[in-house]
This record gives sequence, structure tokens and C-alpha cells, in this order.
Amino acid sequence: MIPTVDPETWADITESVKRFAQREIAPHVGQWDDAGEFPRALYRQAAELGLLALGYPEALGGTPASWRLRNAMTLALCRYGGSGGVLASLFSHNIGLPPVLAYGSMALQQAVIPQVLRGEKIAALAITEPGGGSDVAALRATARRDGADYVIDGEKVFITSGMRADFITVAVRTGDAGSKGSSGISMVLVPGDSPGLSRSRLEKMGWWCSDTAQLRFDGVRVPASHLLGEEGSGFKIIMGNFNGERMGMSAAALGFAQACYDEALDWARQRKTFGSTLVDKQVIRHKLVDMQMRIASTQAWVDAVADRADDGDQSPDWVAHVCMLKNHATQTMQFCADQAVQILGGMGFMRGTKSERIYREVKVMMIGGGAEEIMKDLAARQLGL
Repeated sequence: MIPTVDPETWADITESVKRFAQREIAPHVGQWDDAGEFPRALYRQAAELGLLALGYPEALGGTPASWRLRNAMTLALCRYGGSGGVLASLFSHNIGLPPVLAYGSMALQQAVIPQVLRGEKIAALAITEPGGGSDVAALRATARRDGADYVIDGEKVFITSGMRADFITVAVRTGDAGSKGSSGISMVLVPGDSPGLSRSRLEKMGWWCSDTAQLRFDGVRVPASHLLGEEGSGFKIIMGNFNGERMGMSAAALGFAQACYDEALDWARQRKTFGSTLVDKQVIRHKLVDMQMRIASTQAWVDAVADRADDGDQSPDWVAHVCMLKNHATQTMQFCADQAVQILGGMGFMRGTKSERIYREVKVMMIGGGAEEIMKDLAARQLGL
């Protein structure tokens, strides 16, 4: 059972996350964007606050937490930190570790997970390939059994934390040579220092301080004990992992929408044009109301889907709502970023505002974890349409 958190403790947690974001992230994001990464020390700082451990078992150094609480943490970090790049890399373990936790041996879990939750090591997930993204069943990277090892060959691309990850959960094709479809996919944990693994940095539209890489595996040897689950079970593992990723992205998108609203409202109250502040003008007030309308609906939906997850609901209808929520939340983020930049005017086009950064980052939120079109089609199938 996940312990319940009383309202006072909940408020204390979210307030501490807010202070952490305002003190340790927001003032430095511009510098980190220019550098193309943030200091590794930030992982330890987040770990000391308990942020990296939320949702993991106590036996592995974690803190069991409901989806509601995890979402509240994510929202506060995004609203007051204002950087998708920081969020993506700082919490890349939340997409890299769940398969290890659910399907790795106890020895593998104990060797990997506590180090990551303490902020000492970085974990990442590698699924997408140069030849395909959302079509997971078409992946081509291979892992062939050779004695006590798997030998991995192939490429991965758009990998968050790819340049400095210490552990990489990799989707590979096992079984007969030339096998196709979802049945031949497996998941393997690859140490980041494995011989034959090379990495190339990728430059992006947004998320500048999140290192993103293309990975190449040339005869990389991994002990067979690093297989997660059974051979051929990888597709199911990946699909289940996506649900958690999409839940987290929805809460993040909501936080970024709030950040845009906050900045736009603050600017509208200060900026004077034609003898009065912007907020005195009906057209600006209506823009702010339109933003709040979308924020409120997204918050209600995020909470409802989280409550179902906390109650153990994994039904097709719940999966459909996760997919639709991911689209709705990122569209809310897109709308609020656009309106905020418009309200800020020329200042909204300048580097240094949260709205400018979030405006650049919104598209990756609408693509990553499953593009809008894929989400609609998956939701339709789950709903039996």
C-alpha cells in the first residue's frame, strides 16, 4: 500500500519543491542552456530533497508515493523552474528505471537503482531509432546470445541523458536473425561504460540544457543477467512504461502552462500602454481567462487520471484517457505559451523569459512519449472505435 499524505505534509512537500526550483533552477537555466547541460551536482541536490526517490520502494532507497503526489512535485518543479530541459534529464530515470524495477533481477535492481536515486548515477531509456520512432515494432537494433552474454549492434537516437547516462535501458531485437514485429523485442540494461558504445551529441530546437544523443552499439557485450523479463517480452514492457511517461508529461505540461500564465499576468499588471496597464484592457483579460480555462480543465483531468492509477486501474479505458490527457495537456501548454508570448510582446521574443523558452519547448512535449496522432489512434483502439 502507498501511504497517504495528509494535506499539511503535502503542502510542505510542494512548497519545498517550489523553493528548490526558484533557488536552484530558475536563476541558472539561461547559463545552463548556453552550456548545453546542467551540473551533475543538481542530481545530488534533488536527491537530498527526496525528489528522485518518489515512487520507488523503500528497500531500494525510494519513497513510495501516489501519482497525485508525484504529479504535484512535477507541476511545482515545472511551474517555478520553467525548464523542460532540466526536467527531462534530471528525471530521465523515471523512464529508464521502471523496467529494471519491474522486470530486473533483485541483484540487478540493488546494483543500479539505489545509486540513481541518490543522484550518484544517471539512468536513461533508449528505444527510438534513426529509422523509426513511434513504430516500436519496427526497431532494428539486435542482441544475439553468445555464451553468457548478449552482443548488441545497432543505433538509437533522440536519447535524453544519452551523453552521460551510466545505465541505459535499451530495446533490442532478439531471437532469429531477420525477425520482425513486436514478438521478437526484448529489453536489456546496458552499462554506460561498455566497450563498443559510442555517443554523438544532438542539437535541438529546445531543451538546450538537456543532453540528447545518438547512440551506436558496435558489438557491445552485456551479461545475460541484464535481460529485463523474458526474451520477446519487451514490447509489452515498453507499452506499459509509456503510460507512466505520458502521465508525467501531462503534469509537466500543466506546470509549464501555469508558468506561462504567471509570467503573462505579472507582465500585464506592470506593463503600461496608452495610459493604462495591459490587464486593464479587456482583450488581455480575456486571453488570461482563456488560459485559466484550459489550465483548470487540465488540472481536473490530471487529477482524475492519477486517482484511477492510484486505485490500480489499468483498463483500456484508463489507457485511452492517458493518451487523450497527454494531448490535451500539451495543447494547453501550447496555447498558454503562445498567449503569454503575445501578451509579453517584444519581451516575449527575448531570451531570458520563461515563456520564450517554453514556447520553443512545447513541440517536443507534443511529440515525445508518443506523437499526437499516435495518441489519438491508440485512444481510439482502446475505446473500441
